[in-house]
Amino acid sequence: MSLTVRGISYVTGETGADTVRADMRAIRDELHCTTVMLIGTDVAAQTEAARIALEAGLDVYVRPYLTDRPRAELHAHLAETGAAAEKLRAAYPGRVTLLVGTEFSLTQRGMLPGPRVFVRLQVLVRWRRFFDRRITRKLRPLLADALATARGVFDGPITYGAGYWEDVDWTDFDVVGVNYYRMGTDTAAYERGLDARRRTAEEQGKPLVVTEFGCGAHVGAERRGPGSFRIVQWFADKPKVRKGHVRDEGTQAAYLTELIDLYAEHGIHGCFVFTFAMRDFPHAPDDPRHDLDMAGFGVVRFAEGETERWEKKEAYGAVAARYGADA
Repeated sequence: MSLTVRGISYVTGETGADTVRADMRAIRDELHCTTVMLIGTDVAAQTEAARIALEAGLDVYVRPYLTDRPRAELHAHLAETGAAAEKLRAAYPGRVTLLVGTEFSLTQRGMLPGPRVFVRLQVLVRWRRFFDRRITRKLRPLLADALATARGVFDGPITYGAGYWEDVDWTDFDVVGVNYYRMGTDTAAYERGLDARRRTAEEQGKPLVVTEFGCGAHVGAERRGPGSFRIVQWFADKPKVRKGHVRDEGTQAAYLTELIDLYAEHGIHGCFVFTFAMRDFPHAPDDPRHDLDMAGFGVVRFAEGETERWEKKEAYGAVAARYGADA
């Protein structure tokens, strides 16, 4: 069974319109994507990127991103994003989907200890099981309020990018969305989890979309999955890769290939590779200790200080091959 949504995510607000336009052409023509997920905090920049993508023939998932802000600001930002998305939906019927957010238990305060996302992430990785009940208790009313805000301004399909650890009531959403990275060595457990989520979606008559998956470009990244970035010492004077880690683009390419094939085989509605570009993870081929790209998730790489001109990684070709075969 083929994937209906063949997607990749793209962070907006980092470049000008001409670069976005060129990137969307590459996403459409070379990666063979049907859909792009636009992640952004600046509503105007995100809306402009969405219009460019739609004009290029790509469907769009609009994902607002706002961290560590009071709930009133979160809802105001969602309302502004949703209203802008509604204008696009009216102009391009059936081609715009809105996310109310992603991984609220991590990106918003109050469910995990810590004043910032990075601190809460460390808690999540090490001690999440002690907070599962608290997360569920506080997440559900936040999601209900966010959904009400979105419904008030947007008339199209709505979803949420749930963390794999989050227990979400999908009753009032249109699409079941989960950020589902494979990590560790038990691939069978990952498949079982995928099938369980697919059954949950099917029981409610809703499609399942994997809203994020990916890994870094280094040996062992396939086991780290979302934790690939942790090979970097971020608080050094200049962030540097910890000793012993070796760049290997083939690892990332194989990971993405295997999971795209798995989603197609298991009848998943769609998926979004994370991500097209990570401009703040520069590639330093002659300086492995500062080759942050090996810890990043982009399928393209950038030289230090570059934000527009990119080079294809092996993962780029892997995604193009799989999505192209499924077209």
